[in-house]
Amino acid sequence: MSIRNLPRLQHIIASGLVAAVGLWVAWISYTQQPTEAFLFPRLISTVFVVLAFWTFAKALIGLTKVGAGLNAHTIGNLAPGLAVALIYIFWAARGLGFYTATTIAFFILLSLYDPAPHNALRSWLRRTIITAVFMAVMYGLFAKLLQVYTPREIFF
Repeated sequence: MSIRNLPRLQHIIASGLVAAVGLWVAWISYTQQPTEAFLFPRLISTVFVVLAFWTFAKALIGLTKVGAGLNAHTIGNLAPGLAVALIYIFWAARGLGFYTATTIAFFILLSLYDPAPHNALRSWLRRTIITAVFMAVMYGLFAKLLQVYTPREIFF
């Protein structure tokens, strides 16, 4: 395979992985009990899996416009966020509760990727406010507006 086809292959692999994860999430949302608690996740996961398979099919037949692909520098920039996401998915959300784990994960991700200086008190205050507003919106959306089930563990 030539270097020229590498971005297309990267796109096929990435979109295939996203489609597989989407299928897994949809399967979980359709097989878990109580059924009423998973109504909203079913809707979202169904849309997600349809779009993911559409993107994968476009990548397979070569209709997706791809850039230069991922280089080592880009992968290095994405790795910390991926690590936080994996810890959140496989341990923190269940072990700490949905809202607590989401607050911590969002704050860490915001701190990792925010270009503001890490030695300025003002930037930490801004990150804290953004995290609090984000979580207030999440809580209002899920618990109050949609009245959907969120995992309740240690704290929430």
